Amino acid sequence: MKGSRFDRPDDYVAALDGWRRELVELLRKAVRGESRLDEAIRWGHLVYSFEGPVLLIRAEEERVLFGFWRGRHLLEIEPRLVPSGKYEMATVQLREGDSIKATVARRLAREATVLNARLGDPTNAAKAGAKAGVRSRKPAPRGRRASRGRRE
Repeated sequence: MKGSRFDRPDDYVAALDGWRRELVELLRKAVRGESRLDEAIRWGHLVYSFEGPVLLIRAEEERVLFGFWRGRHLLEIEPRLVPSGKYEMATVQLREGDSIKATVARRLAREATVLNARLGDPTNAAKAGAKAGVRSRKPAPRGRRASRGRRE
């Protein structure tokens, strides 16, 4: 479903078939049990938000990704979460024949929502960290002035 464009989550799921559809439906049902989450299509897949993005469900040709913006805090709940990227992201890669218990998916969604409620939007935290990194760089050497388009 890479590059697919859907306006509604129901349309996204309806376009799936076989094991991917079954798995996405199971994950979606479990996640939607966390009533505080808003469901939407963002970046071409299902994204659930509360005080910023919390988790995603992305169906691809050979796998379904179940990812969490603060997933590095959830490794104790689901050891298959693999940390990657920014935002403390971690993702479970599920392939044909793999499964995840609905109770585990629900608990991951609940705990990830609690983290956002306590820590705020993970994308804002990443932006703040990036700004802090800019401030911590060495200043430019003194003695040179920036050109303003004319010479004196």
